[in-house]
Amino acid sequence: MRFLLLLLFSPLFFLPKQSELKQFQIRGLAQGTSYQVTYYAKDSSLNKAQITSVLAQIDSSLSIYKPYSLISQFNRSATGIRPDRHLRKVVKKAQQVSRKTGGAFDITVLPLVQAWGFGATPVPALPDTAAIQDLLPCVGADKIHLSRGQLRKDAPCVQIDVNGIAQGYTVDVLADFLEKNGIRDYLVELGGEIRVKGRKPDGKPMAIGIEGPSAGSPGDAYPIQKIIRLEKGAITSSGNYRKFYQSGSRKISHLIDPKTGFPLDNELISVTVWAGDAMTADAYDNALMGMGLEKAFAYLRGQKELQAYFIYRQADGAVADTATAGFYRLMK
Repeated sequence: MRFLLLLLFSPLFFLPKQSELKQFQIRGLAQGTSYQVTYYAKDSSLNKAQITSVLAQIDSSLSIYKPYSLISQFNRSATGIRPDRHLRKVVKKAQQVSRKTGGAFDITVLPLVQAWGFGATPVPALPDTAAIQDLLPCVGADKIHLSRGQLRKDAPCVQIDVNGIAQGYTVDVLADFLEKNGIRDYLVELGGEIRVKGRKPDGKPMAIGIEGPSAGSPGDAYPIQKIIRLEKGAITSSGNYRKFYQSGSRKISHLIDPKTGFPLDNELISVTVWAGDAMTADAYDNALMGMGLEKAFAYLRGQKELQAYFIYRQADGAVADTATAGFYRLMK
């Protein structure tokens, strides 16, 4: 989901010692959204075909919309499969975050995601409480296991959906690809998930705008709320104000609570997370959304490698925002 807007339109005033660096951009579509790779170098050393090849490899592993992908094979299997490096890394990180957050992040939610109409297959009607209770035994991070080169599941009904972490992982893979090709100053963005390193040729850090609802903003207008500047690290966001549908008077969010089986319903509108890499940030923005504001802040006090910015709805319905001290420093 796109919650971040790149602010790359300012003119470049090159410093003399960096005047030989030029800006190059590669853009396209992938994973149901758009991507943009911006890098600074003396000449164009990469092309779109190379980026497309990297993205295709990831889709072949992690896309629930590709019937031939490894994740689709796992979901259809009775006991599990042998994962490739992409699936193995994503599952390992997902299990780590699940343990650290007490299950607030859980990739085994696919049966619930599908039941609420956000999966690859349309559903005729919303699930009732009984239907959700029938699905909950299939959900739980403790029901999947990485061991001896295999990804195993405890029951055939266990299925995984890595959409809450795959875009961040993809951004990291693309960033690693750039660095292996000798590129040291870049910004990689896919679906609003961003990772940066270095500076622009004018010596300035990369500038990123964070969008979201605000008091008085009409309809689906999401203005820029804050601007941060980064020389390294990743910024990702999760929220419930774009991807949802209306069922009568109910607003059904795509973010599902793996413990209750129902869409999240708390005061948080969006969470933007800074971390050293995009996969970590991507996983935690979902986990923090599930915790709610008070628990999320309490959790972050013990996590120096994470910083976050929150947009939330107050008891009177007014929209407000707040952030951790580290995130406020990024906005200066």
